[in-house]
Parts: sequence; structure tokens; C-alpha cells
Amino acid sequence: MTIKEAIRERHSVRQYQDRPLDEDARAALESLISKCDQESGLHIQLICGDPDCFDSFMAHYGKFKNVRSYIALVGSDSLIDMEEKCGYFGQRIVLEAQCMGLNTCWVAGTFSRSKCKAELSGDERLVCVIAVGYGEDQGSRHRSKPFGKLCSVPEPEMPGWFRSGMIGAMMAPTALNQQKFFVELVGDEAMITAKKGFLTKLDLGIVKYNFEAASGHKCL
Repeated sequence: MTIKEAIRERHSVRQYQDRPLDEDARAALESLISKCDQESGLHIQLICGDPDCFDSFMAHYGKFKNVRSYIALVGSDSLIDMEEKCGYFGQRIVLEAQCMGLNTCWVAGTFSRSKCKAELSGDERLVCVIAVGYGEDQGSRHRSKPFGKLCSVPEPEMPGWFRSGMIGAMMAPTALNQQKFFVELVGDEAMITAKKGFLTKLDLGIVKYNFEAASGHKCL
């Protein structure tokens, strides 16, 4: 599976099979996380064999089942655009996980922060986690706002690469499926900005990664 295929095939999954990550998948995720940490300055961590983080009222309210492994997105508040970087590199890991045959779900509120096993140091904080494992199903596609609500360029006038990027951005997961981002074409480059709202900086990073992966063009 290519990354572009992963963008189309990946959906949020909350119910998982009661099985641990295969050793190869775990090693591949740890290697990728190490690369992302080096590139970003973040402190992303893979936590395996921990049922407590999703053993809470909020997790049950969120209908999570058999979450034993998760990725903790941790960063220092002194890092520029820390939340956006969590979204960008977290989505990179999510799509690679999809290519490995794993399922994922971004989780910001419906887990127990006090029980999370992530290690924090100095001024680091836990932004959110990503549940990861083998889903009972492959999830379902979320609804998207139309092009006109998310972009300033009329669809008939979009360059091919820009349209591909927009489709990828529209498939990106966002908090509460709010899609509070806007894409503009500035010269020959795409500029994506976040509107005000809950976790929109995190969402901006997720959307940017999807756009770049789908279009092959870096965003401003």
C-alpha cells in the first residue's frame, strides 16, 4: 500500500482485536518514531501493553475497546509550532501504520491522561494520543465539507496537483470532524491556515501532511 492509498483507506477505528502488536510492526513503528523525533524535536513515544490509559469513563463513553497500544504525542512548549508538529508527524506515523496493516484513532479527550504511561520532562506536555492496533473492522469514511467551504480556488480552475492535495486534505481526520482549515493557492504553492477552534493547530499539521503526501508539493 502506498501513502496515497493509505490516505484513502485509513479511517478512525475504536474497537480492536485483543492481540498485541507483532514484533516487526512494533520495531518498524519505533524506528519511524525515532526518525520523527529527530526531525521535529518532539518526544513521541510508543506505549505497548497498557490497558489502563483507555480504562476510564471517558474511554468507555468514546466506545473504545481493547486498546492496549498507543502513540503519545509529547512536546516542549518552547518548541515553535509544537502542536502543529504533533499533528504533522503524528499523521505521518498514522499513514505508515496503515501501510503496515494496522489501524489507528486520534484521541484528544476520551482517554485517561493521569494513567497515560508517557514520560514527560521539563516543560514537556502530552498533547494527545493515537490508539494503534488491529481493528475489528476498517472503520468508515467521515463526511467532508465541499471544496467551496475549504478552499478559495474554484474546482474547475485547480491545477491537478492542487486538486489531489485538496482531496487528501478533505480526508484528513480533524477534531470533532470540524475541518476548520482553509487552503489558498499563492502563486504556484498551497497555503493552509487554521481557523480558531478546538485543537485546530493540531488539525493543521494533520491536514498539511495529507495535502503534501497526496499532492507531492510542500505547503507554505
